[in-house]
Order: sequence, then structure tokens, then C-alpha cells
Amino acid sequence: MNRNPAAAGQFYPASRSLLEKELKRLMVREGEAEDAIGVVAPHAGYMYSGAVAGSVFSRIVPKGTYVILGPNHTGRGKPFSIMAGGVWKMPMGDVQIDSELAGDICKSSDYIKEDYIAHSHEHSIEVELPFLQYKGENFKIVPLVISHSTLEVYRAIGTEIGKAVKKSGKDVVIIASTDLTHYESHESASHKDKKAIEAILRLDEEALVKNVEDMDISMCGVAPTAVMLVCAKYLGATSGKLVKYQTSGETSGDWTSVVGYAGILIQTH
Repeated sequence: MNRNPAAAGQFYPASRSLLEKELKRLMVREGEAEDAIGVVAPHAGYMYSGAVAGSVFSRIVPKGTYVILGPNHTGRGKPFSIMAGGVWKMPMGDVQIDSELAGDICKSSDYIKEDYIAHSHEHSIEVELPFLQYKGENFKIVPLVISHSTLEVYRAIGTEIGKAVKKSGKDVVIIASTDLTHYESHESASHKDKKAIEAILRLDEEALVKNVEDMDISMCGVAPTAVMLVCAKYLGATSGKLVKYQTSGETSGDWTSVVGYAGILIQTH
């Protein structure tokens, strides 16, 4: 099944030429490209979070498959939804789904179900694709929508994905798509987000979930991030690195109501 863009012209330019021009501006690498098994990247409009997304995606060595985990903003579809085949139509060209790996994940999971509806209008995975396309076109994706659940479920799903990836023998990056604190002051958001980021850098999914709950951090992608951490550790991850953090206030000039964004690498060294 083909999926047409839901966020083009809103979160990022719908014109290929304008999109490529915007990505050239955003994909400015600071430092050498690095191997990463996991990535945390934001998914807001490029005006606000594009600099953070560009910074982290410009730092990774390209891989053949990206497993992209996004939250469910729409409430549509099954809670843990995978598209196991087809094409995502994008302004910069089609992106193929890695149907082999997606099928293995779906078959081996007690939770993940094949479902198109959860993906049809969800922006959190789509907005990451142009950054990956700018790095090179020869890749496939496994798109997964991960809804809120319990730590036990996150650990089970992360392990299931990790086992399928290991069995495949493929070189994969697991991407967790998330924004951090929503619509608080820059000072409050920065304070709360620091605690969430610290847990991610320690690869501690339990502390992440606890901090988000205890501090009332409105992190929309805590579920995808927890799953990514579990999966990355299963695949040998041992460390995290913060590439960039900022809030929307740095773009809008409004420091009273911001959204926080972090770009993080999860690595095996």
C-alpha cells in the first residue's frame, strides 16, 4: 500500500526544490560522522525543530534500514502499528518499506500489529524522512507507531524488535521521534527536559518513564524513546551523546511558551 504525505506543506516544504534548499541549510554537520545504533530526533515543523533534527541526522553514518518509532498523535489505528509493506510517497521521491524485516517484527511480536490507519495522518515518522533522503536515497524504512503503555510493554516490544533486527543481520538505526516539554516557559522546559535527557544518555528507560511521570513532562514520544533504548541495548548500545538541545523560543522569540527539542546519538562504544 502506498502512503501519501500528510505533513508536506505544513511541517516542511512540499516542493522538492524548496525542501532540498531547506535541508541544505539545516544539515550542517559539526564533527565527524559517527556510527549510531539509536537516534532521538524531534518532529515539529522545520522552522522550530529542523536545526536540531539536522544536527543529529547529519552526524550519523548512513545505513541501509531505519526502524522509525513515532508516537500516535491522532489516536487512530491500533496502539502498536507497523506498515509491513508498500511505499511512502515523499516530495524527494519514494521511500520503500523493508518488508522482510517489518514482516519478521510483526510475526514475532505479541504486541505489534500490521495497520495502515495509524500511519495515514501521523506526522512524527514522516518528517524524519527528508533528512534521511538528503543523506542518500538507497535505504528502506520500518515505520512503527508506538502508543503510551507500561514499562513492561515497552521492554517487551524493544526486545522483540531487537531480536528481529539481530536475526536479519542488517545494519540498522533505530530512530525515536519525539519532542520534549510542550508549552511551558523556556526555563521550566529546559529544567524538565534536562532530567529526561539525562535518563536517555544513561540508556535508562525506567528512569526516563519515571521522570516523565513524576515531573509531568509532556514528552509526546516517551513510549518510542523507551522502546528504542531497550532495543538499542539489546543490540549492544552502551552510551549516549547529546548532539543538540534547544527550544522553540530560540526561533519564535517567545520564551513564555516553548517546546523542547533534543538530538541524541545512542552508540555501541
